[in-house]
Amino acid sequence: MKKLVAAATVAVLSTPAAAITQDEPTYAPPPAVPEQIAQALAAAPAERADGATVLGYDEAGRVRTIRAGTNDLICLADDPSQEGFSAACYHESLEPYMARGRELREEGVTGMPRMTVRWEEAEAGRLAMPEAPATLYIVSGDSFDAGTRTVANRAERWVVYSPYATAEGTGLSTTPSTSGAPWLMFPGTAGAHIMISPPQEQPSGP
Repeated sequence: MKKLVAAATVAVLSTPAAAITQDEPTYAPPPAVPEQIAQALAAAPAERADGATVLGYDEAGRVRTIRAGTNDLICLADDPSQEGFSAACYHESLEPYMARGRELREEGVTGMPRMTVRWEEAEAGRLAMPEAPATLYIVSGDSFDAGTRTVANRAERWVVYSPYATAEGTGLSTTPSTSGAPWLMFPGTAGAHIMISPPQEQPSGP
C-alpha cells in the first residue's frame, strides 16, 4: 500500500492543481442555469443526456442540483473558478466518492491527500464505493460556446472506477500509453480506475 501511495503521489503531483486560499476570491459568478445544464450535458452520452441529473454552482461556489434526473447518470457543470472548461458525467454509484471529494476540497484538502483520505474512509466502511465498474465521462477544452453548445479545442477521456482492481486481476498495464490504450491507475486501492485518454488533435494555427 505504501508503494502504491508513493507512486500515486508522483503521478498526482506532476499535474498542476489550483491552490485554494482565503485571501483571494475563489469563485466567479456562475452562468445562468440553462447554460450550466448545457455545459454539463456536453460530457454526457447522447442517448442518456435527457434523463441525467445535473449539478451546477450557486453564487457562493457551492454545488447544487439544478435539474432532477430520471436515469442513473449525474452530470456536473464547469467550475467557474477554474481556468478553461471541464464538465463531467458519472454513474450515480460514484456520487458518494465525488461528493466527498468536493467536501474535502472546500476544506482545503487537495492533491494526493484528497485521494488517500477517501481511500482510507472507503476501507474503513465509512464511504460507499461502486460494487460494479462505474464510468466517469470528462470533456475539457478552452471554453464553452453557449450558443452553439460546443467546446473549443474539445478533448475527451473516460475513467472506469473498479475499486481494488489490480494489474494481475485485469491484465491491464499500470503505465499510460501515448496511443491512448486503457491502463490501470492507483491499482489495489479503493480508487483504482481504468484510464482511457485517446490522443487529441492539436489545435490548428492561425
